[in-house]
Amino acid sequence: MTKQESFKRRVRERMEKTGERYGAARRALLGGFVDNGPTSGDAGPAGRVRASQPEVNDLSVQRATGRDWDEWCDLIDTWPGRDGGHAAIAAHVAEVYGVGGWWSHGVAVGYERITGRRGVNQMADGTFSAGKTRTVTVDVDALRASIIDDGDRRELFPGLETTLRSKPTSKALRVGVAIDGEAIGSVLFSFAPKGDRRVVISLSHDGLPDSAAVERWKQYWADWLAAVDA
Repeated sequence: MTKQESFKRRVRERMEKTGERYGAARRALLGGFVDNGPTSGDAGPAGRVRASQPEVNDLSVQRATGRDWDEWCDLIDTWPGRDGGHAAIAAHVAEVYGVGGWWSHGVAVGYERITGRRGVNQMADGTFSAGKTRTVTVDVDALRASIIDDGDRRELFPGLETTLRSKPTSKALRVGVAIDGEAIGSVLFSFAPKGDRRVVISLSHDGLPDSAAVERWKQYWADWLAAVDA
């Protein structure tokens, strides 16, 4: 029996003896542990080995949903449909436990991260996403016009083959990216003007094949934003 299974057995035994709910019995056995969020290493507060840490810490998810990550993982682990993927898990959390909206998906993502079903920066479809944000000094209208124009994009993104995938009037602009005819996902550009020609540019390069590509493209877009600012 693994350490986690042994601990869960002790929790159930205490529940039968005291009539406590799972969370109360678990906290009692942990000796009054107070969660201050994820710590370094791969183990969660109760000793569950985590493939990677969720984006939201235990205290935050407990405040929002009434359960911490170990409780959510225990519940979802007992559900036969857990292998149905992200959408199925999120729908199950919403339907059975009444946690809807953003948090149903947040719980699903956290479970996938903790159990190794989803890597850092990995999306529900298995691809990866690289994001970068920077405040720059630029004429945002001129920059948008360059992203929209086919000829200008060749100069704006040297070495890349790009295709505008969104409507020119869209608030955020999506551009498909390829190199030597091989598609490498797409990039969503968002702009938040701050006045005095200062604008926050946030971009998300989606559809990347692996975590190594994430690191390469993060550096590319960091350099690109620096060049825009210059």
